[in-house]
Amino acid sequence: MSGFFWNRQAQDGAARAGVLHTAHGMVQTPVFMPVGTAATVKAMTADAVRSTGAAIVLGNTYHLMLRPGAERVAALGGLHAFMDWPGPILTDSGGFQIMSLGKLRTLDADGVTFSSHLDGSKHRLTPERSVQIQHLLDSTITMVLDECTPFPASYEVAEQSMQMSMRWAERSRTAFVARDGYGMFGIVQGSVFADLRKRSAEALGAIGFDGYAIGGLAVGEGQAAMFDTLDVTVPHLPGDRPRYLMGVGTPDDLLGGVQRGVDMFDCVMPTRAGRTARAYTRAGVLNLRNARHAADASPLDPACACPACARHSRAYLHHLFRCDEMLGPMLLTWHNITYYQDLMRDMRAAIVEGRLGAHAAAVRSNWAASAE
Repeated sequence: MSGFFWNRQAQDGAARAGVLHTAHGMVQTPVFMPVGTAATVKAMTADAVRSTGAAIVLGNTYHLMLRPGAERVAALGGLHAFMDWPGPILTDSGGFQIMSLGKLRTLDADGVTFSSHLDGSKHRLTPERSVQIQHLLDSTITMVLDECTPFPASYEVAEQSMQMSMRWAERSRTAFVARDGYGMFGIVQGSVFADLRKRSAEALGAIGFDGYAIGGLAVGEGQAAMFDTLDVTVPHLPGDRPRYLMGVGTPDDLLGGVQRGVDMFDCVMPTRAGRTARAYTRAGVLNLRNARHAADASPLDPACACPACARHSRAYLHHLFRCDEMLGPMLLTWHNITYYQDLMRDMRAAIVEGRLGAHAAAVRSNWAASAE
C-alpha cells in the first residue's frame, strides 16, 4: 500500500477525522466527493468545483466506457488531463448503473452483458474488464465490480448476490495493477441482513483492500434501515482503512454516516437539486421557484461564500429559474456543492475538537426550525 494510505488524526465516538494520501494529492476526511459521472460535475467548471473546497471527485466506468470510451480517454492523457482535474479521482465500477438497466442486462457468473441506454449496442463487462477500464482512465481509486443487490430482496437472493460480488471482488483484486499512490476499494454487500453484511466485510478483509465501501444502500430501504445496516457493518471493517458509503446522500444522511464511522461519501443530490431549483442551506432546503422568494433581497445563505450567496439575492435566483436561464442551475449547483463541502469541513473540525454530538444536534435544530 506504499504511497496510498489513510491515517487517523482524531476520533469522537465512532466518527473519525483523517487524511487520505494518494498519488494525486491528499484528501482530508470525512469528505464528500462531487459526482462527475461523464467527466464533468454537471453545470460546473473544474475551477468552480475546486473553489468549493472539493479535493476529490467521482467518475463512472459505465458511462465513460460507452462515451467517449476508455481507450480514447487514455490516448488523450487520462481522465485527470481530460477533465482538468489533477487531484484524486475515484471511479465507480458500473455495478449500480448496470443494475438500473433491468431487462437490458443479462447477468452470469462471469460478468454481465448489457445493452447501452444510448444506442442499444451490446457490451460485456467482467471484473477484469472493469478494472482495465479504470486503469485506462487512470483512476486514483479503483472500485471492484459488484452486483448492487436491488431492494427489496429476499435473504436467499441477497445471499447469492453477495457471494457473487465477493467472487468478483477477488477477481478484481487480482486484475488490479498496483502502482505507487493508487488504491482499490472492496464493496460490502448483503442488503439489510446483518449476518450477510458481516460475512461480506470479513470476506473482503481476507482479500485485503486499500479501502472499504458499503454498497447496496440508498436504494429504497429508507434512512432508518440504512443507519441500522451501517451499525452492523462498520464494526467489521478494518479500522486503519478509509470507509466509503456509496451514493449517499442528504445532508442528514452525511451527518448520520459520519457519526457511525464513515469517511467518504458521494451523491448526485446536490447537483440534481441545483438543476431543479432546490438549495441546501444552513436553514434547511429551499425551493427557489416559490413565489415568496420573488422580491426577497436577502442572500440564499448568509454564512456561505459561494457566488450565488455572495453576489446575488434570492429574488435574482428565483428570476433565473422562472425564466429558465441556464445561469440559475449553474449558480445553485455551485452553492449546493459549496454547502456540502462546508458541512464536511465543519464536521471534521467538530471531531477534532471532540464535540461532534453537540454540533450535529445544532445543525439538525437549525434545519428543523425552518420548514420549506
